[in-house]
Amino acid sequence: MNLKDHENWLVDFYKQRDWYKYTPPVRLNYLTEEVGELSRAIRSIEFGRDHPGERKLSTYEKFDNLNEELADVIDQVLIICSQYDIDPTSLMEYSERKLNKRFESNQGA
Repeated sequence: MNLKDHENWLVDFYKQRDWYKYTPPVRLNYLTEEVGELSRAIRSIEFGRDHPGERKLSTYEKFDNLNEELADVIDQVLIICSQYDIDPTSLMEYSERKLNKRFESNQGA
């Protein structure tokens, strides 16, 4: 499955559950929440969590949670792309052009 196929599947999934109606500003709040959860997942892997209400996770569980949170972040970005009619694959091309242009004087350094 490629990124665009997943976006199409995701939009259909969200529409079936009546979640697609939420506007991009609301979606941004969800994205922010997911980035926070991603931050916690990375912290758990890199530094651990010494929280009395939480059980210790295995390495497998920590990386499974990391995958889950990365997927959640991507999903929110894809829904925002859809709501603004932006092809998500164009973002990868945009990023490469921007970085190449920004650092063209440093090429080969």
